[in-house]
Amino acid sequence: MKLLVVEDEALLRHHLFTRLSETGHVVQAVANAEEALYQVEEYHFDLAVVDLGLPGMSGLDLIRQLRNQGKSFPILILTARGNWQDKVEGLAAGADDYVVKPFQFEELEARLNALLRRSSGFTQSTIAAGPLVLDLNRKQATLDEQPLALTAYEYRILEYLMRHHQQVVAKDRLMEQLYPDDEERDPNVIEVLVGRLRRKLEGEHGFKPIDTVRGLGYLFTERCR
Repeated sequence: MKLLVVEDEALLRHHLFTRLSETGHVVQAVANAEEALYQVEEYHFDLAVVDLGLPGMSGLDLIRQLRNQGKSFPILILTARGNWQDKVEGLAAGADDYVVKPFQFEELEARLNALLRRSSGFTQSTIAAGPLVLDLNRKQATLDEQPLALTAYEYRILEYLMRHHQQVVAKDRLMEQLYPDDEERDPNVIEVLVGRLRRKLEGEHGFKPIDTVRGLGYLFTERCR
């Protein structure tokens, strides 16, 4: 799942980014509401974690704006201990649940997973780019409505690149997604997997959505929806 974390405290923001990434999510972490609105406009998210005490535009105003824009993904708010008014106002603004600071990561993860389970029937279940469609629930890809025979690792690379479409993704980031516990990761493995993936996508119709950006990584050039 792709998660948006909006937290101005750098240490907590980094901690959430690291721990949520380790549990298998794709995480975008930003420090303010303005950057969050930009991210939501450009990319799809399955859930947002929003600190109410943001600088500039408040977390409450961010939530109201997201709901006014028709964004329906679940929102989990972070609020200060004992401030019951924040909880009430946050839920009234359109949030779905809250966690009180300071919190144990396991509590946040449990609430987050419960929200994702409840919303699974309402969140985006596919990502499409031209003739290519990913079924995020079945972890399957089709090209021109024909099943694409991908290995598990090829699929994970493709999903990650499509979730970060029109952004350069470093080879190291792909390796971290595939081999989070392997200290001796070989970058050549990524090159082989991307090469195989390209050949399968190209097929008979010459669909070439993955570019190599020399010295930086890979770019999924098609806009996804």
